[in-house]
Amino acid sequence: MTLLQAWEGEADCRNCTLRESALFSSLTEDDFAVVHGQVEQVTMSPGDILYKIADPGYHLFTVRSGLVKLVQYLPDGTQRIVRLAFGADVIGLEMMVGEHYLHEVVALRTTELCRYPIAAVNRICTTNAALHADLMSRWQRALSEAEASLVLLSTGTAKRRMANLLLRLLDGQDSSECFLFSREDVGSILNMTVETASRTLSEFKRQGVIKEIRNNHFDLDVPAMKVIATI
Repeated sequence: MTLLQAWEGEADCRNCTLRESALFSSLTEDDFAVVHGQVEQVTMSPGDILYKIADPGYHLFTVRSGLVKLVQYLPDGTQRIVRLAFGADVIGLEMMVGEHYLHEVVALRTTELCRYPIAAVNRICTTNAALHADLMSRWQRALSEAEASLVLLSTGTAKRRMANLLLRLLDGQDSSECFLFSREDVGSILNMTVETASRTLSEFKRQGVIKEIRNNHFDLDVPAMKVIATI
């Protein structure tokens, strides 16, 4: 793939979700030339670790497809999932102001990401104020969304929390299908036991508000699920 093909939209780089992400949306053609040759695609299988807490960081990442969890650990070693990232989300933005990653990032399903060196991004930011502002804005939004999600997914009844998670995981705005992950991860996100998570899903199936198409792949009665999410 040549630089001209990527810039003019004859290859994936310009037309994929990355092009509208915080990293690429403000790039000039000269900026694009700086970063284009250094972008690498990373493919992760479920359970793969992208990086760990306190690892030295040299890259930012944008999720092209799939889903990853951002994890921190309590003093007793229990994991706490603080954020889910998917759909053009940028992760590793703490490297704009620090030297080490603040989370462990683990794939929950097959995931493709684009990886780009923080050094190249910082170099562009010295001459492109809009890019720097976009990245800082994206970081602030990610922090705000993570905080809001923690409240939404860890308070209220078990049914309400589960309904909010399933709605968040819908494949798209017009889709009624979603893929879930392990009950252990569900319990960690929703601050409930594995048994409660399993029992709540079983009750949803009995009530007919979800239908399991295949293992961990559900079709939702979206209007009913939205009602449950508010009570």
